[in-house]
Amino acid sequence: MNVSPCDQLYVDGSWQAPDRRSPSIPLTSPVTEEIIGTVAAGSSTDVDTAVDAARRAFASFSLTSSDERIALLRNILALMEERSEDLAQAISLEMGSAISFSRASQVPFGIAHIRAAIEVLGDYAFLRQQGTTAIVKEAIGVCGLITPWNWPLYQITAKVAPAIAAGCTIILKPSEFSPLSARLFAQIMHDAGTPAGVFNMIYGTGTEVGAAIASHPDIDMISITGSTRAGVLAAQAAAPTVKRVTQELGGKSPNILLDDADFARVVPLGLAAAFRNVGQSCSAPTRMLVPAARLAEVEALAVAAATSMKVGDPLAEDTDLGPLANLNQFDKVQSMIGAGIEEGAKLLCGGTGRPDGLSRGYFANPTIFSDVRPTMKIAQEEIFGPVLCLIPYEDEEGAIRIANDTVYGLGSHVQSGDPDRARRVAARIRAGQVHINHPAWDGFAAFGGYKQSGNGREYGAFGLEEYLETKAILGYFPA
Repeated sequence: MNVSPCDQLYVDGSWQAPDRRSPSIPLTSPVTEEIIGTVAAGSSTDVDTAVDAARRAFASFSLTSSDERIALLRNILALMEERSEDLAQAISLEMGSAISFSRASQVPFGIAHIRAAIEVLGDYAFLRQQGTTAIVKEAIGVCGLITPWNWPLYQITAKVAPAIAAGCTIILKPSEFSPLSARLFAQIMHDAGTPAGVFNMIYGTGTEVGAAIASHPDIDMISITGSTRAGVLAAQAAAPTVKRVTQELGGKSPNILLDDADFARVVPLGLAAAFRNVGQSCSAPTRMLVPAARLAEVEALAVAAATSMKVGDPLAEDTDLGPLANLNQFDKVQSMIGAGIEEGAKLLCGGTGRPDGLSRGYFANPTIFSDVRPTMKIAQEEIFGPVLCLIPYEDEEGAIRIANDTVYGLGSHVQSGDPDRARRVAARIRAGQVHINHPAWDGFAAFGGYKQSGNGREYGAFGLEEYLETKAILGYFPA
């Protein structure tokens, strides 16, 4: 299947050709490995044009009322709901998400960020009194938003929604691996009546467009979701202009199974959470920490859950796991599985290569390793694929120590039959989010990382405040 080329950028309220006719970026199907389309390669000149438009628009958009911005967000919400199937199909086509998962998670969670921004904006106090001083929250300015391919729509709305709510203007650089859903979203922004210059979208590579955004002197803030390496490069490029940089980066999230947990329930749920989106989630709990005395029990439960998953065509209704999103990711996952075998981890199921019956496409075997030592490469480095590590521990203190023993600190999980015990353990985990006993997703809960998982927070009021500056006006109120 071929798709129409993504050959235009969205700048200053209209679709425009790139400034220069550099070679387009090929868009490859993760199912067939064939080129199905092309993506325009924007340049630093295109970034300059978009920034000029955003800077002009900021002068008026930053002064709009909360009610005006809520009205715009409601228009965006209505159009996203109306076009949800188109968005789901685009995501499955561009990055291989199973269509059932695109419909149930990729698109609804993306829409949820718009709803959350509307709700937060409805009662957010942009001015509060502190004695005779006014503490004022103001839009930070022009924002460069750099988003990844693994949750393409969800990550766009997690940044665009609070930026709009704050009164900021935007230059979005979506991943060149997931341009189709970004194009649909840009059209939604246009059709929703977004004022010209408020939202701009530039396709391109990180080395060209991403670097130009991060270093641009007229961009006031960068928000990037991606690998830790990409986050470091963005921060380095942004440093000379002393702009705000928020980063949601890599993870190696632990899932501590305490000995009083209901293993029959939490092991399959933990496996599903680790393999959600084919393991291509920065907060996926891919290290399952297991009481050593119960390891054989957990192995059996985990293997049963993994082998019940159907890997195949992402557009088939009964597919659980589609392919990995691109060749680079496929090669990395194969390499990491090979490293686990070489290091002596116990391979319970899966392994290198494609699943039986699949001769092409970036499909990976659902893979489980046991007897994984905390120092192994597969226990320390982000794999970003359907690979689960079972790590035995001797006691609760050992579990907490292992959980914290990585350079990351994004997500984490604790399973226990005793809520007080789970809370005590959760309090000692160095991570931005802790999930106790697999709770429902919360689009208002602060999301972000400790250590090399980044800085800053997204979602709800926490996400909104990243796009605001704080001003104190002394003497604002009469003595």
